[in-house]
Amino acid sequence: MAEGTAEAPLENGGGGDSGAGALERGVAPIKRQYLTTKEQFHQFLEAKGQEKTCRETEVGDPAGNELAEPEAKRIRLEDGQTADGQTEEAAEPGEQLQTQKRARGQNKGRPHVKPTNYDKNRLCPSLIQESAAKCFFGDRCRFLHDVGRYLETKPADLGPRCVLFETFGRCPYGVTCRFAGAHLRPEGQNLVQEELAARGTQPPSIRNGLDKALQQQLRKREVRFERAEQALRRFSQGPTPAAAVPEGTAAEGAPRQENCGAQQVPAGPGTSTPPSSPVRTCGPLTDEDVVRLRPCEKKRCGNLPFRRICKRFGADVTCGEMAVCTNLLQGQMSEWALLKRHQCEDIFGVQLEGAFPDTMTKCAELLSRTVEVDFVDINVGCPIDLVYKKGGGCALMNRSTKFQQIVRGMNQVLDVPLTVKIRTGVQERVNLAHRLLPELRDWGVALVTLHGRSREQRYTKLADWQYIEECVQAASPMPLFGNGDILSFEDANRAMQTGVTGIMIARGALLKPWLFTEIKEQRHWDISSSERLDILRDFTNYGLEHWGSDTQGVEKTRRFLLEWLSFLCRYVPVGLLERLPQRINERPPYYLGRDYLETLMASQKAADWIRISEMLLGPVPPSFAFLPKHKANAYK
Repeated sequence: MAEGTAEAPLENGGGGDSGAGALERGVAPIKRQYLTTKEQFHQFLEAKGQEKTCRETEVGDPAGNELAEPEAKRIRLEDGQTADGQTEEAAEPGEQLQTQKRARGQNKGRPHVKPTNYDKNRLCPSLIQESAAKCFFGDRCRFLHDVGRYLETKPADLGPRCVLFETFGRCPYGVTCRFAGAHLRPEGQNLVQEELAARGTQPPSIRNGLDKALQQQLRKREVRFERAEQALRRFSQGPTPAAAVPEGTAAEGAPRQENCGAQQVPAGPGTSTPPSSPVRTCGPLTDEDVVRLRPCEKKRCGNLPFRRICKRFGADVTCGEMAVCTNLLQGQMSEWALLKRHQCEDIFGVQLEGAFPDTMTKCAELLSRTVEVDFVDINVGCPIDLVYKKGGGCALMNRSTKFQQIVRGMNQVLDVPLTVKIRTGVQERVNLAHRLLPELRDWGVALVTLHGRSREQRYTKLADWQYIEECVQAASPMPLFGNGDILSFEDANRAMQTGVTGIMIARGALLKPWLFTEIKEQRHWDISSSERLDILRDFTNYGLEHWGSDTQGVEKTRRFLLEWLSFLCRYVPVGLLERLPQRINERPPYYLGRDYLETLMASQKAADWIRISEMLLGPVPPSFAFLPKHKANAYK
């Protein structure tokens, strides 16, 4: 989850002033009676949770050293005040706050949270659920085949209830389930609730999985793409009319990130022969075209369990996470998992990223054959460097020929509407969207979502809704959705006044998923800490259903929960605010909530998020460590 502003919380009344002063500093205006200092805040949490203090020390640093908030998380106020509430003049010599860069970017070196300490004694899949199938590997199998020995070394259960057993009548993880006591006989036999299990014969609640036979065909490049190849041949026979985006749109003095030479389009998976002639390419193509996208560079902005939470609170349309088209064409299971759809998602689309017409068109044809979706979206808003330098994401806004070929090619092979998500442009002061929108309409795009920031801005400045309003006219009669900085029903109302057809909510839903209810009911919901914990409990239950209730599934659910908590801590309860509504770029100062749980949920310390996860998923494994994906979200 990539996130925006990197401002750290202020202390000692920094957010007590309402009005312009607090807003200028990006600090949420909290009522004075709830404000506290950093020291008092953590002392309160430690006093209430002393029984877990030792574990938190182990989690924070295996050596037992206290990890303080890094200097880069402390910001310098305009009047010279430090983050500790002192002025620079009053500070001791040598303690004056140095001007440093904010903590920004991804924690690419963060520890891997996969629990490796249980891998030595994993049970063979052939024995799970008392399967009658024999082990395919026989004596060469590296897994255990002795259930009794496995149970002797298996860690203790995490709780007395198994959500899979209670929901479906049978837990497919059997003895490997971390809640196995709820459905195992003393002899190790897996119990079944016949009535619930009988309902399980109905169609599965999760759709769009990857069939094993299709995966093998994709890996061997045996899948034929007749419709895609026919569309690509049309492009190679003659030049396609270019979009009306002038080549001189780059800011004066800015480097021209274009390579306008004739380049051969690389053959994608399933291509028996390359295109008959080279297609002219304009865009930022470098040697990194052949470099795979590293997992640490991929943006994960949501997941299926989280979308179920959003649907419960009133989201009308949901879209899957960005999937890389080349990985889908190669049959990668991890990429196909991003296309999965829950039965509650009545209007659902998938989002593709790619830089070339051949791979994008073939991927669109593949999806049209194999998955159930209501629309396919092209991500032309991704700002990540490796995506951009490959010519995908935001780079397509400057590669009009390729962009047009991708849109037209995908439109010819899809049976569902094609949508596009774009930003205002690449450079901060050079808007391109108003020039592209009429072209996208003519190319056959059904709907465009416009994020009101450029690639250079990322999330560091407010979205430009005035420009979005201008773009509504340029796009007409094609529907235009707006996106950016929606955190309250009042924000949504102002956005709709620009004339957009609808609004897309991203970060706002991460901070408060009940935002959809607030918009539909036109109210501020002063949700209690216990209600928020119930939402987290539902998320963990959905996660266990989706990722599994064995050790791997539990820890994957925990990882996604902790990433989400790195956003949820920025929410300020309505009853604590001096001025409504909270704005999305305002960070809360240190405050004591109306109860212990509300205070704990306001902590920006990763160890406190781990404590919340232990309330829902039991103790973390030994030597567990966690850092959020984005450096600005927390400190240890």
